[in-house]
Amino acid sequence: MERPDITPLADIRARIARTAAIAGRSPAAVELVAISKTHPAERIIPLIAEGQRCFGENRVQEAQAKWPALREEHAGLSLHLVGQLQSNKADDAVALFDCIHSLDRPSLVTALGRAMDKAGRQVPCFVQVNIGAEEQKGGCAIAEVPALLAAARDAELPVIGLMCVPPAGIEAAPFFALLAKIAADNGLNRLSMGMSEDFETAVMLGATHVRIGSALFGAR
Repeated sequence: MERPDITPLADIRARIARTAAIAGRSPAAVELVAISKTHPAERIIPLIAEGQRCFGENRVQEAQAKWPALREEHAGLSLHLVGQLQSNKADDAVALFDCIHSLDRPSLVTALGRAMDKAGRQVPCFVQVNIGAEEQKGGCAIAEVPALLAAARDAELPVIGLMCVPPAGIEAAPFFALLAKIAADNGLNRLSMGMSEDFETAVMLGATHVRIGSALFGAR
């Protein structure tokens, strides 16, 4: 139950810390990515004032409209792309974001490799895995993960881990455990998994990045 004297951000941080402790992990090993998509700058600034520095956006165009000004006014902000990325937006994404969570196909490997070479900037990437084999969702099929990782490494992309969005309405834990196993099998140790409804489960199962939107900003 939420206390009336604690902010949503403080509540989420406390829950991450408590869950990490139960799992024998350091809370510092879990990065809270505040998902600010669809929210204007005036909703974001209070979280920055409270000490949040890592934010996530779904769309390149929306991020371009609001984050340059925020970054001019506030030092040390980190911006993550958590939504699907079109290959023709690769140059813009590399210029704007500090991490990309949605690398999911060979054509995007090629586009991002070219964009990073052109910009002289290496942007860490997570390979997004379609962990529930859902047709309507983006992400690489589980069976294709090794080949996509090999292509990314051949292109010298800095792939740091795996990301997933489990199917809605059913227990997330088996999907998080499967993502962790796939990552370990492929020599990766960072996991972008867990959102407002299930981030504590994700932290228990090894998440290094949790993507929290509605629990911080309220329902859209």
